[in-house]
Formats: sequence, structure tokens, C-alpha cells
Amino acid sequence: MATAFYSHPDCRRHDMGEGHPECPQRLAAIDDFLLASGLDIALDRRDAPLVDLDEVARAHSRAHVLNLQAFTDGVEAEGAPRALDPDTVVGPGSWQAMRRAAGAAVAATDAVLDGGADNAFCAVRPPGHHATRDEAMGFCFFNNVCVAARHALDVRGLQRVAIVDFDVHHGNGTEDIVANDERILMVSFFQHPLYPGSGGVPKGANMVNVPIPPYTRGGEVREIVEAMWMPALEAFRPQMLFISAGFDAHREDDLGQLGLVEADYEWITRRLKDVADRHARGRIVSCLEGGYNLSALARSVAAHLRVLADVAA
Repeated sequence: MATAFYSHPDCRRHDMGEGHPECPQRLAAIDDFLLASGLDIALDRRDAPLVDLDEVARAHSRAHVLNLQAFTDGVEAEGAPRALDPDTVVGPGSWQAMRRAAGAAVAATDAVLDGGADNAFCAVRPPGHHATRDEAMGFCFFNNVCVAARHALDVRGLQRVAIVDFDVHHGNGTEDIVANDERILMVSFFQHPLYPGSGGVPKGANMVNVPIPPYTRGGEVREIVEAMWMPALEAFRPQMLFISAGFDAHREDDLGQLGLVEADYEWITRRLKDVADRHARGRIVSCLEGGYNLSALARSVAAHLRVLADVAA
């Protein structure tokens, strides 16, 4: 078995306009670097299917799903993009991309649980961790990780899963959806203050939120992971780990002011893999979130994948 790598050309057809940081070139940069580095041959590439909307409704309200579908139908009929908010734009290709992104997360979950892959990475867009139960925001429409986590619990019968979020921005949507769900432990660090300005006070007892100030470097983040994440994860004993893998805490990324580098993402991934090996039979599904400096994003994803696929640098 190997690390399954889910993506789809539809994910590049979601376009929020020239100059928008969450752009189709993000996936192209990842693919190009994996090919150039030779890491591509260690991955089992798979097409992301379209998610069933009943799956999406495990994490989101029916009203959100139907309203978003109606909005995107209008955009496709007009053939021109429309903004949901100043940051979040729907284009003619967005609905298919949303369904591929969430579909990748669900398919990856099934593949790992069925033994068809050791673990999985979903190179998809749009990202998901700002999408709340009832609202699209912050470049996000469906919360891909939450859809997958609820699938693992509600459909596949797991009793405990962990969601780990290392994006530079607080995963407010994920917190909104899973707060006080005792089957889910969410651990995260994020720059604070920074968009969306939340996370300082957790919404539920199942949250380990660690706000950190601008210009925090990797060594301090590693100490936080050891002191605050690891004891909670060990005590919870998750049967599967879901990672909201945002790489915009990299020191070269202009959307945040943290100081992580590729070696930090490699180290964090290794610590999470240790937890999964001890408690979850190695089962990890990781979904791309942020990361907007194309070179830093590609290098960081590769560092993450080398650990998941157990490939030496």
C-alpha cells in the first residue's frame, strides 16, 4: 500500500479572479514540484469523485447546501463570477470543484478505512476550514475535513476521531461544526490576531486552541505541539486523524506572519504520524487548506508527503 493522492482537474476550474491568492496555480505548483522532486512516483494518484450532497449535510445545514447550490446555479447560468463576500467568489466552475474537494475527503476516508491506502492527502481546492455549518466564508464553501470526519463517525462507525489544524488562520468553521461533539477532538494553533479573529475562547470542551502571536518561529511551535497537542491526543486515543493542512504559516507566505519552514511541517507531520501509528492503525486523511506563496506551498506539501509516504528526503 501507499499514500493515496486525491485531486481532480475540476479543482483548478474554480477561479475567484485575477490576483486572488487562492488561485488554480496553487495545485499546479504542487504537481510540478512533486514531479520535479521524484516524489510523485511514491504516491498513488486517484481522481476525486463528486460528493453526495447527503454527505455534505452531515456537516452543514440543508439550507446552506441548497442556498449555495442555487447561488452557483445562477452563476453558471450567467456565465460570470459573483461574490459571496469580499474574499469569497463563485465562478462558473466552482460548484464542481466544491463537490470534488469534499468528495476527495470522503473517498480518502473510505480508502484508508478499507485498507486500500495507508493514508491519504487531498490536493484540492476550494479549501474548507472557514466554512461554518450555515455559511461560506474565507475562500471556503464546504468544510471538507468536517464532512469526512462525520462520514467516518456516522457512516463508518468510528467512535473517536481527531481533527488537527495547522493553518495560520483559525479554523472557525471547523470549530463551529464540531464544538462539543464528544466524538471529535480538535487541536490547532493559529496566528492571533488575524482573520477571522476567533479562537481565543474555544466554543467547546473538545477544543485545544492555541493562539500564537505574529513572528512566532518553528521552535516555539514545536514546543506548543509537545506541551499542548500531544497530551490531549494521547489521552483521546483517536481512531483516525484528519488534518487541515494549511501551509500559510510558512515564513515566506504573505497572508500571515509566522515563521515556519519545511522542516517544521515535516516534524509536525511525524509527530501526528506517531499518534496515528499508536492509536489509529496509522490512519490519516490530510486535506489542503491554505498556502499562498507558490514555492513555499509546494516545498511544504512535499515535506508533509514525504513523512506520510515514508520517503527519505
